[in-house]
Amino acid sequence: MAEFSRYQQNVIKNYYDNRENIALQRAQELVTELYLTEGKKREKNWERLVGHLQKLEVKQQTIDHLKSQDDPQLVAKLLERISKEE
Repeated sequence: MAEFSRYQQNVIKNYYDNRENIALQRAQELVTELYLTEGKKREKNWERLVGHLQKLEVKQQTIDHLKSQDDPQLVAKLLERISKEE
């Protein structure tokens, strides 16, 4: 395993400390993309969004429901609730 400098160790630690905030921000950006895209690109954005929702520990049942509804507004409301909790 590689030896990391103290600076690199701090960068890695900060990333893992803020991983939920990073996932939340990226999920919010992807909701915007969902409003603007169609077709295959929209499907790809949904796949990415699902990954970020899983990182935020959203229940799989909720994720499946959101994806089946295909409504960015529902996802936006969920993310708003999550951001208020933090």
